[in-house]
Amino acid sequence: MSAPYDEHEARGLARALGWMSLGLGTAQLTAPRAVGRTAGVDDSPVIRALLPLVGLRELTHAAGLLRGHRPTRWAWTRVAGDAMDLAILGTALRDRRGPRRQRVAAATAAVAGITAIDLYTALRARAAAGGTGDLHLRASVTVNRPRAEAYRHWREFGNLPRFMTHLRSVDDIGEGRTRWTAEAPVKSTVSWEAELVEDLPDELIAWRSLRDTGQGPGVSSSGSVRFSDAPGGRGTEVRVEMTYAPPGGRVGAAFARLFGEHPEQQVRDDLRRFKQILETGEVARSDARPEGFRARGFARERPAQPVA
Repeated sequence: MSAPYDEHEARGLARALGWMSLGLGTAQLTAPRAVGRTAGVDDSPVIRALLPLVGLRELTHAAGLLRGHRPTRWAWTRVAGDAMDLAILGTALRDRRGPRRQRVAAATAAVAGITAIDLYTALRARAAAGGTGDLHLRASVTVNRPRAEAYRHWREFGNLPRFMTHLRSVDDIGEGRTRWTAEAPVKSTVSWEAELVEDLPDELIAWRSLRDTGQGPGVSSSGSVRFSDAPGGRGTEVRVEMTYAPPGGRVGAAFARLFGEHPEQQVRDDLRRFKQILETGEVARSDARPEGFRARGFARERPAQPVA
């Protein structure tokens, strides 16, 4: 199949999903009670209140997909929305009996089918665009410390879990190699090995992950940290660039965002904590310790206090 035909097919699928979103969103926004009764969740005031919000989400998807601008991104947002809907319906299915349970089961099956279509469309759109599923991240921070000190603290890889909250450990295994263990979505962990590819004292640290280490799939990643003098003698500018394939590809990344694990925000938060450690010797957090875009953390947020 030729590349132009692939792109035409992907855009056609995206437009079809756009019309589906338009229909679903209109129904959920204008007749939430009828939709709730059909789905068997009309006995839940919370879900009834959520249906118009879900309808607004569907109309947003429809606008993006029908406009034809970046269909890959909008298709993946539908996959993420489907995951949220399935989680809500799964909870409803456990709590219901009789005819209402049958209606919830039918609605769950229908959403599962739509999810499969959304996932297929997203994958086709990515293939047509020549995407690999890799994420490219960039972030920077200015630290009021000399370059040598900033470089030295980062180069001591055992320090990384102090400010990279998703890292469990980084162990030096010799010959320029390290073993990394990190938290993954849904309270799991992932491990991989990496090697230094460039190490210029006080200037640059570059690395890449190793494949076929016998330790499972791990994480495919590469990146660099550059240290340069900040303008006006304000210390050191630290720039991070990373490329990595998240476990599960774009699907894994989309699901991770649902639980507040936005990768680019993680890097920015890590750099902010790196700055705090070098400048004050400790990381200041709220009592709720919010990380990234975790709404449940912000809901419990309190004035920041130094970590004991």
